[in-house]
Amino acid sequence: MLLLAVAFIVAFVLLLYMVSPLISPKPLKLPGAHVVVTGGSSGIGKCIAIECYKQGAFITLIARDENKLLQTKKEIEKHYVTDKQVVLCISVDVSKDYEQVENVLKQAQEKLGPVDMLVNCAGTSVTGKFEDIEVNSFERLMAVNYLGSVYPSRAVIATMKERRMGRIVFVSSQAGQLGLFGYTAYSPTKFALRGLAEALQMEVKPYNVYVTVAYPPDTDTPGFAEESKTKPLETKLISETSSVCQAEQVARVIVKDAIQGNFNSSVGSDGYMLSIVTSGMSPVTSITEGLQQVVCMGIFRIVGLFYLGSFDSIVRRCMMQREKSESADKTE
Repeated sequence: MLLLAVAFIVAFVLLLYMVSPLISPKPLKLPGAHVVVTGGSSGIGKCIAIECYKQGAFITLIARDENKLLQTKKEIEKHYVTDKQVVLCISVDVSKDYEQVENVLKQAQEKLGPVDMLVNCAGTSVTGKFEDIEVNSFERLMAVNYLGSVYPSRAVIATMKERRMGRIVFVSSQAGQLGLFGYTAYSPTKFALRGLAEALQMEVKPYNVYVTVAYPPDTDTPGFAEESKTKPLETKLISETSSVCQAEQVARVIVKDAIQGNFNSSVGSDGYMLSIVTSGMSPVTSITEGLQQVVCMGIFRIVGLFYLGSFDSIVRRCMMQREKSESADKTE
């Protein structure tokens, strides 16, 4: 009886693997495609632009610092596939003025054609205890990390729907799946991208437009190096439980998932586990993906509870050490 049940499950899984490609979106072809990358002057954004350029895409880089943009442009152009490829640079703050963002994207489309893929990578981070973070930092991070993705997406979505094709990528973070000590200003902005992506995907899926939410782990970028300087001790100790990824590796995964039209994009075993545990009501690209979530959810939840327990232990230990140190200072 047991063997029969196992055989049935195996046959069912094989059937799903055969059927799933029929309901999955067709991969986006990057050769000749127009890819827009916000926050593309450094870090993950720059590596995504390079990866797409290597595959024959035309690139529009958007960031605030014009000098960095020009330096990145030269670096990207070294990886050309054909002489016809172009890298266009636009200096603008994508979080401040929607009309300005809309206008620059219209200019980009006039030069390089309709946007086939938009990668929203512009973002910033502030770490610290909730009561120590300046109130205006909460407002600034929500503007940059959330509205800085809303505005460019809003500017290109109508054309994508008219053309019945397109990809929109929101670069969130593992801190957008799991709230951690020190990220009370940052995590909510990245969680917000998930809600936006789920609602938007439901709207645009009938038009053959697909949304991807990327959840990169700690990644070796200039932004991460700057963030690490102000991390509370608790945050540093929690971060040490996972390894730091290279931006090139993260970029390859994000580009691959976006091309395939996958809703979730994660890196490594920890990323895969988090994506399963936090899948909730998020859309799936194939029946196989849904089956994986159903089968693994309970097991990964148990593993996740051990992680949470260890994180709580770190926070309590640091609190006790701090109180002990403060008490010793008072008695001296």
